[in-house]
Amino acid sequence: MPHELDARGLICPLPVLKARKVLKNLPAGAVLRVLVTDAAAPKDFALFCAEAGHELQSVRPSGDAIEVVVLRGKG
Repeated sequence: MPHELDARGLICPLPVLKARKVLKNLPAGAVLRVLVTDAAAPKDFALFCAEAGHELQSVRPSGDAIEVVVLRGKG
């Protein structure tokens, strides 16, 4: 079961910074589901994952136009 971070209403880079903090405390291979409303967040998460060595698994609309970004921690 993935861990979840609610970053709705936050503008970048805050969703990425909060996700980075959560990922540091998760074991390798853990999945983090991040709910965001900032339209720039998917691009920011793609850059973050490329730089940090995480895997961006999916980005998709969910419910009330909230993007769901799923990350997998290093491992």
